[in-house]
Amino acid sequence: MAESVGRGPERGNASDAAGALILAACAVWSLISAAGRETRPEGVLLALLAVAAGFACGRICGTLLPVATAACAALTALLLALLWRHGMPGATATAEHAPGQTGGAAALLVLAVGAACCAAAGAGGRVSRTALRLLALGAAGASFALDSPAGFAAALGVLVCSLAAARTRRRLLALGGLALVAGLVVGTSWAMAEEVLPEGLTVSLEGGLTRNRVELWQDAARLAEEHPVLGIGPGRFDELSPTAQQSLGSDGKPHSAPWQQAAEQGVVGVVLLGAAFGWLLYALWRSPRPTAVVLAAGAALTALAVLASVGNALSFTPVTAGAGLLAGLASARRPIGADGPGGPDGAEDGEAAGVRPRPGSPRTAGAAGPG
Repeated sequence: MAESVGRGPERGNASDAAGALILAACAVWSLISAAGRETRPEGVLLALLAVAAGFACGRICGTLLPVATAACAALTALLLALLWRHGMPGATATAEHAPGQTGGAAALLVLAVGAACCAAAGAGGRVSRTALRLLALGAAGASFALDSPAGFAAALGVLVCSLAAARTRRRLLALGGLALVAGLVVGTSWAMAEEVLPEGLTVSLEGGLTRNRVELWQDAARLAEEHPVLGIGPGRFDELSPTAQQSLGSDGKPHSAPWQQAAEQGVVGVVLLGAAFGWLLYALWRSPRPTAVVLAAGAALTALAVLASVGNALSFTPVTAGAGLLAGLASARRPIGADGPGGPDGAEDGEAAGVRPRPGSPRTAGAAGPG
């Protein structure tokens, strides 16, 4: 028993150390790629600071008041998405109604659904679980108010994954599947930019993405080929992209986080971006929280990664801070007074999913006492 309890903090320390190193490497590389050129690395540094601050806040609040914090986070994200959908705070775009505002609001709704599902998975009463799942459903339906079919599909996918996670006992395979989904979307965007897909599939995908966005990706691909190591420098895409310069109301971004990293920070920037996402999934895998909570957060972060791969979601500080907060909540140590250490793929996951020990089992017998 002592050995099982002792492994929890060690796993948490390992994932925390990995995250600190990755975020520090992202910050240092952004400064290296910006050195000696007229660049603007402030946006990258602000996003990294928002993720780190949100993660730390989530870890603290997730240990003290996990359900209440997740529910408040869901309500806050929902209100932000609805109230500021035409001018979200933290936007880096300069146009009055810049493209990407709808995508940023959709990303907030995805985070709202994920936080509500995490709260529902950790809630004790049936009434509170039902209310929190209705909140998640309402946040998903709010995507219609934003005229964002992609946001609705992503939010609904998070809700479905959360319901399925209630009966999932092994989180590693599920998190691996989520990572594969994100990788497939990034690969598809690369294939679109390089024009290697069949013509019929390309035309079909362009209908939802728009030709302008694909041309922005092609400009980013060309810049990445010309500057493969250091990139052109943070914040310089609008200066060197003909499509961005010719587009009315452009915010000067390629509307894809991987392509923006490739163009502005080279291949190293892309690797660091992928490592940051991988760290979040690793922290969830090693989390002592129940698997239902972990997979709900993992689904929301994966949906956010998908939106960021084909949109401008990570250009908004509330989105990056919310992603860090959700990851921190789902990877926090178990609440004070909770029974058992928990852990990845642990036996307590079954109890969190509603699977109770059978009468006469060793755990039940131990709880009954010797006499």
